[in-house]
Amino acid sequence: MRYYGRLIRYHSNQFKQRLGKMATQKEEEAANYLKKHRIIELMDNLTSMLLFYRPENPREFLVEQLKNLKMSQQTGVKGPNLFNNLNLDAILGILDPTNKKHISFAQYKQALTMLGIKDISECPEGVNEDRISHETFKTEAIQGLQRYSETYAQL
Repeated sequence: MRYYGRLIRYHSNQFKQRLGKMATQKEEEAANYLKKHRIIELMDNLTSMLLFYRPENPREFLVEQLKNLKMSQQTGVKGPNLFNNLNLDAILGILDPTNKKHISFAQYKQALTMLGIKDISECPEGVNEDRISHETFKTEAIQGLQRYSETYAQL
C-alpha cells in the first residue's frame, strides 16, 4: 500500500512541478483552479483508495466515495479514509515494539510524514519530554488524515 501512495505522490509531484513551470495566463488560471478546489488532492485520495481496495466496479466505487465525501461535507461526519485505528495500532507496534506506550518526537514526525500528513504539529503533548503517547499520535494522525481527505470547502 505504501508503494502505491509513493507512486501516486510521485506522479502528483511531477504534475505539480509541470504546473509550476507553466507560463501562459490560461495555464496559470487552470493551475489556480486545481489548487483552489483541491483537485490534485481529490484525485490522489480517490486513486489511492482504488488501488488499495481494487473494487470489481471502479466507477461505482468512485461514485460511492464521492457521495461519502459530499455527505461528510454536509454533515461534518468523518469522510472516507484509508487508515483506521487498527492501522495506526500496527504502526505504533512497529515504532514501540516493547509497548512503552510512547514514541519519540522524531518517530512521531517520521510516521506522520510517511502517512502523507503535511501540516504536522510541532508541539504535540509530550514533545518537551520526547515522549509522545500512543493516544496523542493517533489523535494527530486521524486529524491529519481527515484534513487530507477533506478535498472540499466546509459549508
